[in-house]
Order: sequence, then structure tokens, then C-alpha cells
Amino acid sequence: MSDLQKPEDYDRQCPGQNYCISDAICSARRARNYPLCKDCQFHNQSVPDSKSTGDNHIVVQAGMIEKIFKAYDVRGIYPDALNEDIAWRIGHGTAQFLRSQLTGYDRSDPKVNTLAVGRDMRKSSSSLCQAFIEGVLSVGVNCIDVGMIDTSQMYFAINHLGVCGGVQTTASHNPANYNGFKITGRGGKPIGQDTGLVEIKRIAAAVPARSSLPQAKVVQTDLAEQYKQFVLSFLKLTPGKGKKTKKLKVVVDASNGMAGKYWPIIFGDLDQIETIALNFEHKGEFAHDPNPLVEANLQQCRSAVRKHHADLGICFDGDADRCVLVDEKASPVPCDLLTALLAKPFLKDNPGATVVYDLRSSWVVREQIEQAGGVPRRERVGHSFMKRALGESDGVFGGELSGHFYFRDNWYCDSAFLAVVAVLNILYEQNQHIGRLIKPLKRYHASGERNFRCEDKDARIEQLGEQFSDAKIDFLDGVTIEYPHWWFNVRKSNTEPLLRLNMETDSRELLKEKMAQVSVLLGEPVEY
Repeated sequence: MSDLQKPEDYDRQCPGQNYCISDAICSARRARNYPLCKDCQFHNQSVPDSKSTGDNHIVVQAGMIEKIFKAYDVRGIYPDALNEDIAWRIGHGTAQFLRSQLTGYDRSDPKVNTLAVGRDMRKSSSSLCQAFIEGVLSVGVNCIDVGMIDTSQMYFAINHLGVCGGVQTTASHNPANYNGFKITGRGGKPIGQDTGLVEIKRIAAAVPARSSLPQAKVVQTDLAEQYKQFVLSFLKLTPGKGKKTKKLKVVVDASNGMAGKYWPIIFGDLDQIETIALNFEHKGEFAHDPNPLVEANLQQCRSAVRKHHADLGICFDGDADRCVLVDEKASPVPCDLLTALLAKPFLKDNPGATVVYDLRSSWVVREQIEQAGGVPRRERVGHSFMKRALGESDGVFGGELSGHFYFRDNWYCDSAFLAVVAVLNILYEQNQHIGRLIKPLKRYHASGERNFRCEDKDARIEQLGEQFSDAKIDFLDGVTIEYPHWWFNVRKSNTEPLLRLNMETDSRELLKEKMAQVSVLLGEPVEY
């Protein structure tokens, strides 16, 4: 059950103010030397370490809010960039925006005028989530607190509960001192920079702190059992004709994140799987950064696969909405090749359907989709673009190089656990190791993503289009230059003066040659 307070349980009050506040808001105010704290009975209680901001708590500078709103979510260092006061403002802005999207009778339906709110295991998540909820309540929008969950469970909660949207308090794969909010609209609709985040940011920057009191209510619910049944409804574990069944030995590195809680709940009692658990403790401290795309963070998983002679390794990120696989020989499985592998069974069950993939993916993805009779659709990088593309095309499946996998049957949203289910199904059906299934797809040679410092990113991208004008060119996301034997894409970082390069060729020698040719045009190489 949730450890967050309900408004009726608030029992703290600042001297001279006529409303009660939660323990989280009280702690945050004391941490920042709120002027009224010096005369308060709670003043000498211990508070989290924080840099004092003195009287600056009165006005949260627009630049501070501007910095933490990214292209797809809200994220920053706690408590310097993101604190409980700002969380209240973002909650207020989010509730106002999502309620404004309702039409007709939904505007007066109490069930729809409700927001689902959850959080991950970070040490700051409870207090930020508490403050966010208070901001939501101040608008008159009810909240359903679904507790400590993985991010993909939020998409389930929104649709299962029939609410106007949901918000997960998380910083995903970032280090422990970060936190943030992933905001989702009704039905699982992504809320990004061009679909609502700008409006939420504007409201959050303008609203006076705690300018209105709670006007709605909070209820708490646990959806773990319903969520488990939903995920397992897609699990077949059916051996192919004439093939023997066997128990799969799977190394699971939860990265001290939400997979540590939900892997045992969902998969723990399956007789067909033996789990070798790594980093399942989820108390806000990480044995390694919870980012499985960084090769160093896969070392524990790879070592355990070798030690235990496992069939498969899986490393999740912090909020467990994406994962990276390790094969039976302890080699990482490229996520674009996994998209290519999984496309076939989805297209077998849904002939002629669309499969969406991000434009950094290997040529082999498009080839495999076409061979299976599907319609390939390239899309911009980022979950809001991928979800929208999958929904617009009613696509059956989608995959990103980042380890996000999307499913029509998951309201066009991403789910690492459903990706695992799809992998387990194909391993059982084929009765082969993942490495053997992936091997035929390794037809090309990829650079991986490389970063280059560049101050004038737009001009450099335009120059690339001019310099390689004899190629097939598109500007869907940055610039993609394609020749018969090689291609590359250069994209801008959303937050830094960086250009990101991905290249693929049909020979190792050509990759070396073309990387040398293109790299010198992009700026100073940066380790990232």
C-alpha cells in the first residue's frame, strides 16, 4: 500500500497560514530555509541535505522550470533543479492541461476527471510525488495513487481505470540524484514538447506557489495482480512441432530499479523459467547506473550468463520500461536486430500490418519486415513520435535502438515486460538460443552512436545535405544520407551542443573508411 499522505491526514501548518501541508512540503520548505520555518515547532527536525535558496523560494525563476522540461518529459537534479515546490506547480499545470483536453460529458464525469499517479524507487520520489499530487488536487482533479510501479504499468493503469491521464515520478536511466515526471494523456497518448509539455510548462511557471488549496480527493489502489494477468495473457511458451520443452535459465539484472519489484510478481512463479537475480534491491541506490545501453553497465549480467551457463540475460533500466538482452555467449543483442527478429511472429499473426522502427536502425529491420509481408515505417527518434506513428498506422509492433518496444495491444505504448514475453515466446517456439536466431541478421556493420561537439548544429546538418547531394537524402530527423553500400544519420541533441552520428555499411573496411570521411565534418569527438 502507498506511503503517501492523503489531504485529510495533513497535520502541519506554517505559522500565520490557515491551511495544512503535507510532511513532504514541510520537509522541502525547511530544507530551503522558508522564512516562516524559524518560528515553527517543526523547525529543528532533520531534513534532507539541500542547498539553501533563502528567500528565493517565493519566486521560482522561469529559467529553472525551463531547464527541466525536456523534449519528452520533465527531468533534473534533485533538489537543485527539481524540488517539491516545483513539483506542486507541475502537478497543477498537468491537471489543468489534461482536464482541458476533455470534451462533452467527460468534463463532468468524476471518473474521467481523475489522474493516475505513480512513482519509482528513488529516494526523492515519494516527496516529489506527494507534492505533485497536491498540485493536482488544487485544480479540483482527483488522484488515484497506484504506488511504486514500473513506468509501463502507468499506461495499463490509465486504460484500466479510464482516467484522463497519468504521471510517473521517475528519472528513468539517470543517476540517483536525478528525478522527474513522465506525463501521459488519456488512453496512453504521449505528452511531449509538441503535444502538451509546452502548455504545462507555461502554467507551472506562472502559477503562484500553493495559491489554492486541495479541492479534490486521493484514493489509493494496487493494480499489481491485474497488471500481472495482463502481461502474462500474451505469454505462450509453446514449443514448436516436434520440439522438446525445456526450462530457460535467465539472468535478470534489475539495475536496482522497478524490475526488482515486478519481475518476481509477474514471472516469479512460472515453472518454465529459472531466474538468476542481480541487483533486485530497489531502495534508490544503484550498483551501476541504471542505463543498459552503456556497455559497462552490462558487465554483471554478462558475467552471470557465463558463470551460470544461462540461456539469456536481461538488463533493465531504472523504471523498467526498456531492456537490453545478452545472448547465451554473453554478447549484447543490438536492439534494432531484436526488432527485426520479433517483427516476423507479429506479422505472422497480423498479415500486412505496419511495423514502426526508428531511423537509426539497421537496413535489416526494413528487409525483415518486407520479407514477412509487413509494411515498414521509419520514424523519428523518441517515444512520443514512435507511439504516435504506431497509432496513426494501427501498427502491430515497433522498436527503437534505445531498447523501447511498442505494441498495438498495449495501447501503442512501450513495455519492457511485453518485449520479454515476446522473446520468451519465440525462444520456446523455435527451441533455439537467442544468439543463433540473431546471427543471420548480422548482415551489416554498424558504428554505434557517436557524439561530436558542434555549436552550430543546424548549419552543419545543412552542409552535410549539400556535400552528399548525390545520395538519397531525407530530413525526417536530422539528415539521413543513403548510398547503395552505406548510409549514415546525423541528429541534433535536444539539450546539448552535440551532433549524434549513426552509420552502417555492408563491409567492415567500408565502415572504417566512411567513418573517417564523415567524422571530420562533424566537430570534436565526445565520449558520452
